[in-house]
Amino acid sequence: MKKHFLSFLFMIFSLSGFAQKDNLIVIGKVDSVYSQILKEQRKVWVYVPNMNAGQPASDQRYPVVYLLDGDAHFESVVGMIQQLSQVNGNTVVPEMIVVGIPNTDRTRDLTPTHITSDPPIMDSNFSKNTGGGENFTSFIEKELMPHIDSAYPTAPFKMLIGHSFGGLTVMNILTNQTALFNAYIAIDPSMWYDQERFLKATEQKLSKQKFNGTSLYLGIANTMPEGMTLEKMKKDTTAITRHIRSIFALNQYIKAHPQNGLQYASRYYADDDHGSVPLATEYDGLRFLFKWYRMKLTPDDFMAPGLGIVKKMQQHYQDVSKHFGYKVLPPEMQINGLGYNALSLKQYPKAAALFEMNIANYPNSGNVYDSYADLLLARKDTQQAIVNYKKALALTQSAETQYKLDQLTGKALYTLSPEALEKYAAVFTFDDYALTATTFVKDKALWATVPGQDDSELVPVSADTFTVKGKKGYTVVFEMKEGRAIGFTATQPNGIFKAHVK
Repeated sequence: MKKHFLSFLFMIFSLSGFAQKDNLIVIGKVDSVYSQILKEQRKVWVYVPNMNAGQPASDQRYPVVYLLDGDAHFESVVGMIQQLSQVNGNTVVPEMIVVGIPNTDRTRDLTPTHITSDPPIMDSNFSKNTGGGENFTSFIEKELMPHIDSAYPTAPFKMLIGHSFGGLTVMNILTNQTALFNAYIAIDPSMWYDQERFLKATEQKLSKQKFNGTSLYLGIANTMPEGMTLEKMKKDTTAITRHIRSIFALNQYIKAHPQNGLQYASRYYADDDHGSVPLATEYDGLRFLFKWYRMKLTPDDFMAPGLGIVKKMQQHYQDVSKHFGYKVLPPEMQINGLGYNALSLKQYPKAAALFEMNIANYPNSGNVYDSYADLLLARKDTQQAIVNYKKALALTQSAETQYKLDQLTGKALYTLSPEALEKYAAVFTFDDYALTATTFVKDKALWATVPGQDDSELVPVSADTFTVKGKKGYTVVFEMKEGRAIGFTATQPNGIFKAHVK
């Protein structure tokens, strides 16, 4: 029982969020928008969960993270969100789209007002191009956001993350256009800007406005000179401590005015400087902003025959929906995996409730009808199984579904000779895990073995496509080159796994 449970945990939660193409790890795409406001073409880097993995969750939509200095922080933020939302059972934060905004003229875009004199720490040309922040914000609101919403599966919840001058922009938008984002992370923001006039204006707005339903996390780096302490810093008046003093002043002011409704937390990172603090702040900020999102499942949830896990899922996503302000659906592939686990345990009412939940939530996905048909077939309801396989095929032309339907209706099945099967025999390494899979021909059939697991027979259903005999919801599609397999994609009840020839 324990081995079965642990194996299922690995299967249900180990998802691959990145894709591999031509021996490259692909985590996003480069998109662009021409801005009439800024009079220039603006590139953006976009990550969408499972964008290249072939996931069938066609109705699923995702919150969006807008990331300033996108070219500097895109990889780390995408990796962090993918790790916290998908890998090894993590549901600490939701799966999210990430839109990184690279800079063209950083000083222009990320400063809120034009200044006429240079602070001591800047060169003599610094002030000339300052003050384009309002135009940049208008570009985000009126041009970039509509493009992202039209081109990608976005949900209404939006977050803004910015570091240094980007943190300055975060605070500017928070106080002047609060409703543009639901949540904000300001990383060591340059609150010293314009001889702290911006800080004073920000404090006034924080005391007069209401921020109900809005969240902010503030990270503060240790930018003090050697030998300086926090106590000395607070009394210091030199330019060298102005940066950290201004952020501590902001932090103190926000904490002193909780009546404005802002959901707020901060942390001083004594062991991090201005350059290293983004990673720590982003992690802690995500944990704070989504502290209500995490769902903990127990072994009993997986193994008990009752409908406890169904009710737990429904209640959890009702609560999550209240926080987001719109209806959030349980992820299709997570529910699908739970349904197949119940089916493997012959807990048919539990499996039916889970598969029916998916049908109600994702009626345009062929996968949900195929899975439900597998349950009906296990319950000996062949006629309704055929009906649901046909529904699945009408939505998604799946070779596996067609094979199942052909079996039930007595049509000739796709077969391969032992000689033809030899082109699929090889040793493969999984892209995201330190595991190998070996395929080989035995007794006129193709078999696959993974260390620590029993051998599985692969049954051909169409050219280069196989199912796993005796297992529901498994498909293996081989990638071919010059008549030999060079890789495969294995689709399991709730995840996609890729491998290439070792």
